[in-house]
Amino acid sequence: MDLDCLPYGAGHAQEGVCLLVRMGPHRILLDCGVEDIAPLSATLNRSLPADFVVCTHAHSDHARGLLALHQSFPHLPIYASEVTARLLPLNWPELAQQPESRFCQGLPWQSPLEVRPGLSVQLFPSGHLPGAATVLLTYAAPHRTYTVVYTGDFFLSNSRLVEGLPLGELRGMKPDVLILEGSYGTARHPHRRQLENQLADRIHRALADGYSVLLPAPALGLGQEMLMLLRSHHYFTGRDLDIWVDGTVADGCDAYLELLHQFPTAVQNFALHQPLFWDERVKPRVRRLSPEQRPGLGATPCIVITDQIADLPLYVADGTNPWILLAPQKPGYPVSNWLPNRPESGGIRSVETYLLAEHCDGPGTTQLIHNLRPQHVILLHGSPAYLADLANLDELRNRYQLHTPAAGTLVELPIGEMFLQPAIPETNYEGELSELGTEVAISLPSPITADPRWANFADTGLVEARWQGEELVLRGISQRELLFQGSAVQANLECCGNCQHYRSQRCWNQSSALFGFKVTPDGFCPVFKAIPESELFLDGETDGE
Repeated sequence: MDLDCLPYGAGHAQEGVCLLVRMGPHRILLDCGVEDIAPLSATLNRSLPADFVVCTHAHSDHARGLLALHQSFPHLPIYASEVTARLLPLNWPELAQQPESRFCQGLPWQSPLEVRPGLSVQLFPSGHLPGAATVLLTYAAPHRTYTVVYTGDFFLSNSRLVEGLPLGELRGMKPDVLILEGSYGTARHPHRRQLENQLADRIHRALADGYSVLLPAPALGLGQEMLMLLRSHHYFTGRDLDIWVDGTVADGCDAYLELLHQFPTAVQNFALHQPLFWDERVKPRVRRLSPEQRPGLGATPCIVITDQIADLPLYVADGTNPWILLAPQKPGYPVSNWLPNRPESGGIRSVETYLLAEHCDGPGTTQLIHNLRPQHVILLHGSPAYLADLANLDELRNRYQLHTPAAGTLVELPIGEMFLQPAIPETNYEGELSELGTEVAISLPSPITADPRWANFADTGLVEARWQGEELVLRGISQRELLFQGSAVQANLECCGNCQHYRSQRCWNQSSALFGFKVTPDGFCPVFKAIPESELFLDGETDGE
């Protein structure tokens, strides 16, 4: 039987996700996040580019091409979860209230629907965003049944407004093909609540220093999550503070309120006692921003959440208090690649990034793969370097047939046949170590600098070394961290800055009451342990040493 996958968009950089899956005589289009739909019909020898479309969720990189697709092929069925069907029009704000923007048919959770003879579609919640779905395609061929699982964007952990993917309902499914994202590669992240506390702490310190904070965000998901964080975190509850929301982020808030009955019970209970978003009575005040109010922003410290594609200097007036722009990280890519209107002057003093995970990290991704136990794994939606890291993991290469295709590359998926794992670019680098009396030099080959991550690693030319079992791990020190360390304490003081458990501005001593918390270098606790001489910083050079 024919079983293959053709990515029209593989989710690299700013490229959207759009996949054509062929199962026997059926053609299924999974998501349509490409801006140009011409390739979908360029070599079309049929009346429609697919038998039907399934959209996993309403983020633009998975959905922005759907309207053009519907206009070109009005008889092409388009399915999604009921919540996603309601949120999709926000991708076209100018048509959001028009009937032509409501072309998607909503499907209930976990109820198989036979959309073609022998072919059924079933949706499972996948976390990440309200309405986001994992798609199970089941085709009953004459001699056996074939299954394909496509996760879209997924998240195993609960967030403020969305429960995580219910792994127990998918465990042991053993699909023939699993198509999933690898946004964060093999990186391991702290728990989401810890990341939320780090972001809240940074905003709190900026406000305390007299700064206003500008937070660009997509229309759906991150902006609403930050609003819930700011309304419920102890740094801000009861604080005399204005939080302004503008653009499609505000429209997304309104759309969420119309779907409140679809949200987790905890969110519905919160809304019984106070408004979920808009509230001018309870501090901090959350308000929709009007154009007339923009010139007065920043007279007193405030927070503005707006579109990530907005003209950001519009919110920053010269002569007001200084501003800090906090932009979400896009793993594997510098912020300048996707923040098109990054201000270079005016009242914004600095542009910083933060991580508030919306996708699974490396351990979460491999956990899902091992629980489903597929034969083929197609990794998409991430930096090619990050996807290569995942595909190079021995625990995956030894068990599954792995594919990391680029857009336009057809992936054939033979079932039950011998498979030779394709060669994947080598990501290990052999070097030399020299002991030079008072210091140690580590030399690495120059090809390592071709990796896009090298620029961040070698930003200052300084690295930190620490033992992890029998391995020595090197970490680049950023300019911001270097400036923070500039207020160094005296070397002979028994304080956090001189403790062997003090890393990345946090305490990592499990015996300390401060474990996991951000601490100042001049802090102290009774379980202080001095840094051994063998674990001092190594001074590295950006030319490979």
